[in-house]
Amino acid sequence: MRFIDLIWLLLSVCFFVALCVHSVTVEAGGLRLNWVYNVFQDLIRYGKTKRNLQRPAFLHHFDVPKRWFVHFYTVSVIWNSYLMVQTALLDQPFPVWLQSTISFLTRSTAPSPEGKPPPLGEQLSITLGQALLWIHSFRRLLECVFVSVYSDGVIHLVQYGFGLSYYILLGLTVLCTEGQREHTGLLKEDVFAQVHWYHVVGLMLFVWASVHQHRCHVILANLRKGSSGTVVSLKHGVPHGDWFQLVSCPHYFAELLIYVAFCITSGCTFTWWLVVLYVLFNQTLAAVLCHDFYHKKFESYPKQRKAFIPFVL
Repeated sequence: MRFIDLIWLLLSVCFFVALCVHSVTVEAGGLRLNWVYNVFQDLIRYGKTKRNLQRPAFLHHFDVPKRWFVHFYTVSVIWNSYLMVQTALLDQPFPVWLQSTISFLTRSTAPSPEGKPPPLGEQLSITLGQALLWIHSFRRLLECVFVSVYSDGVIHLVQYGFGLSYYILLGLTVLCTEGQREHTGLLKEDVFAQVHWYHVVGLMLFVWASVHQHRCHVILANLRKGSSGTVVSLKHGVPHGDWFQLVSCPHYFAELLIYVAFCITSGCTFTWWLVVLYVLFNQTLAAVLCHDFYHKKFESYPKQRKAFIPFVL
């Protein structure tokens, strides 16, 4: 197992354990007086799910505005733009520091002895993966700036630092994609000859999930806007429409599908399945917390809605 795989496996295990611990302790009211429990809850919650949480005063010193989410996507767009330029220079070696980083993450499986991008058989998967990740990050950046309506919600400073590091690691993960097909011997200019069924399926799933995620973000933003489009309230409401009829957090479900699309586009490599596993546990935890918030805040909240995955979870 490569070091990049160990990182994603460790992240998956951490969020799975966090989900299990939360599920076991959420009903144990006595634990709420335990500072360890309070710190744990403060680390796994953000935004509206922090409201009504009994937080010791010292924890407030680690709060940063939730609207700083925009920084995650800004970093992602800039970082992945740089990596895309490096990958596009097919006849030029990567910078030494990038060669060393990829070699470390992949252990003995370096991009190539000369530090060049992967051979032809892998190049389209990596280039397409970079493009989709950039498009996703750029769309989310635009939504944060022009669609989302933020209240005074906060995130933990640790979550903020993790979010910035996460998108750096994600861009490197695309470059660390394992070779899943033998070199075809085709000219690199013959792009269409490199296309496989998983590229098409992954692209279609990406577009479908992205459209629904955008719709859900618009629905959430409109809860705080009047008919003229101006913000009239920062209160939370019960969202309706699109996938909200099925789950409380369809934007999280769409996020999972987007990462499944990344995985399919890569040729369903082991590394990307670990990334999907991480996203599954991460988004499940966030969805469960939001689902609980809705049920506690709104007595008439639709009981048929699941938290995360339609008809399942």
